[in-house]
Amino acid sequence: MLKEKSAIENRLKPFYKVYDEFKNIKDLYDLSLESNDENMLSDLMESVKPLEKEVLRLEIDITLSGKDDKFNAIVEIHAGSGGTESMDFASMLLRMYLRWAERKRFKTTIMEYNAGEEAGVKSVTFVVYGEFAYGYLKAEIGVHRLVRISPFDANKRRHTSFASVFVYPEIDDNIDIVIDEKDLRIDTYRSSGAGGQHVNTTDSAVRITHIPTGIVVACQNERSQHKNRDVAYKLLRARLYDYYKKKKEEEENKLQKTKKEISWGSQIRSYTLNPNRVIKDHRTGVTIYDDQSVFDGDIDEFISAYLLVVKAKD
Repeated sequence: MLKEKSAIENRLKPFYKVYDEFKNIKDLYDLSLESNDENMLSDLMESVKPLEKEVLRLEIDITLSGKDDKFNAIVEIHAGSGGTESMDFASMLLRMYLRWAERKRFKTTIMEYNAGEEAGVKSVTFVVYGEFAYGYLKAEIGVHRLVRISPFDANKRRHTSFASVFVYPEIDDNIDIVIDEKDLRIDTYRSSGAGGQHVNTTDSAVRITHIPTGIVVACQNERSQHKNRDVAYKLLRARLYDYYKKKKEEEENKLQKTKKEISWGSQIRSYTLNPNRVIKDHRTGVTIYDDQSVFDGDIDEFISAYLLVVKAKD
């Protein structure tokens, strides 16, 4: 009970802070009108800008009221049609989300990394640890499309490539998910990372297949096979929780929409770097022309707009 009370109080503190700031600005505004002080009015105009951003942030926080929004996020990125170009794009998205997490002061851990033959990554699974990480990142579920002059094409032709993003809540250990050992196939293997933080030279990587659902999870982050197995089980629990929750709520059709063929016409967002440099979210219409900042993790505008649209529909 005390823990819940503390959590509610912590969520309310930013609202009280914004309200106090608003009252201060309102009082100063009234005072500037009475004294006809144009300089004070000009200063107040500047002080309102950060307050507007904070109000928007609080508005987004209100949308994060779903049962699972408070959990950490398990993120999967898969390269789609486009060969090496798509694998490179998948690695660009990985970097983008890791940078976004840094901006939020969230921690991240890469659980599985399957490098591409020439460049980039075929698939990667990582966990984002932070308050409401899943609530935010669920806005990124879907197919992402990149258009650019390929650095891998000697003829400098324009290429279109795709990558898909899936996000699942890392469920609380108190949530009971029954897993029957006979429904599992467990394989061990030597990981094939890209080097650096992804290196694992022992046969300690673990892959678990849940036969009834076809769900496959893997972990190669730890050097101990036992630890990798424990983490893989945790990933499996999260995936099964998500699977059964959607099944129970009769939302399988919605789930399938997020798992369309990773190709033309199914994208939620387009990253166009040629001929123009523009990134557009097709669900909300939000368009950003600073592509570098987006790939550096500045994607809150996309996330915020999507969450507000979904909330309005509810």
